[in-house]
Amino acid sequence: MTATYFPEFLNQISSKPLYVLDSGISLQSYVHLDLSESNQDLYNVDTTSSKDLGAYIFNYLKANKGRVAFGGYNEVRNLYKRSPYFNKQDIASQRNIHLGIDLWIEVGTPVFSLLDATVHSFKNNTYYGDYGPTIILKHHINDIEFYTLYGHLSMASIVNIRVGQFFKQGEQIATLGYVSINEDYAPHLHFQIIQDIQDYKGDYPGVCSKQDLDFYLNNCPDPNTLLKLM
Repeated sequence: MTATYFPEFLNQISSKPLYVLDSGISLQSYVHLDLSESNQDLYNVDTTSSKDLGAYIFNYLKANKGRVAFGGYNEVRNLYKRSPYFNKQDIASQRNIHLGIDLWIEVGTPVFSLLDATVHSFKNNTYYGDYGPTIILKHHINDIEFYTLYGHLSMASIVNIRVGQFFKQGEQIATLGYVSINEDYAPHLHFQIIQDIQDYKGDYPGVCSKQDLDFYLNNCPDPNTLLKLM
């Protein structure tokens, strides 16, 4: 399938919003959040601290009367500079552009399968600033395969799961993890769509460098195409 056709295919899957969190949370309770390097409000926040950034996010939710803060696709962020896993000496290779959508909500929140799926793979990604426990699901619609990634989960989420396990659309697959297990982020779900998983298992880049951006934007289109949050 061509890269230009894949987002069109995704958009045709459903005319209504699809859910990875509780469908009982109204769309009006989702509040867009800007964590980009251009957000001047973050100049006064220590984004290297999960505690400080988490306080900023949940104060933002409270001020905007929201339940879930969302955003981040194709967003250039400074917060990855804290980790050598992303922050390379070669500036061109520095990974600071976010490829999924983040859904910031309290720890322990249930996570659900976007569509009917089988488990492709799972893993605890333990580099500082990485995903922590992660599940990748494989979807098959109209002879087209693609994948969804769910990161920053609880450890319990990957204990009893198995490759090939089937989940129905809307079936719970996981819960969100604590800061201590999700590689030092405030509780949230990193959700990403992947057309070609390549040779990855239990992991896939969720942040890329500017020099690789065109490839990853083609292979990982905007998740909001299916979530339809704005």
